[in-house]
Amino acid sequence: MVGEIEQRLVERLGAAHVEVEDESRLHAGHGAPGGHYRAVVVSERFAGLSRVAAQRLVYDALGEWMEGPIHAFAVRTFTPEQWRALRERS
Repeated sequence: MVGEIEQRLVERLGAAHVEVEDESRLHAGHGAPGGHYRAVVVSERFAGLSRVAAQRLVYDALGEWMEGPIHAFAVRTFTPEQWRALRERS
């Protein structure tokens, strides 16, 4: 599912960089359907948006998957400029 999520975010958001990690193993046994994922998404589409609005774009791009194969999705969003600045500080 990680590959499909990454592909969808690239296609629907024009993402320049996507990292998705499957954290389902950390939540095994609590009975929730679907997987748990953590992601970083870098897209020019986030320029000028609040953090919440950018995250909403990501959730909208994942669409129906948020009601089935994805149970939880934690995401950090960046514009390319923000991503470059963050990486330069590291």
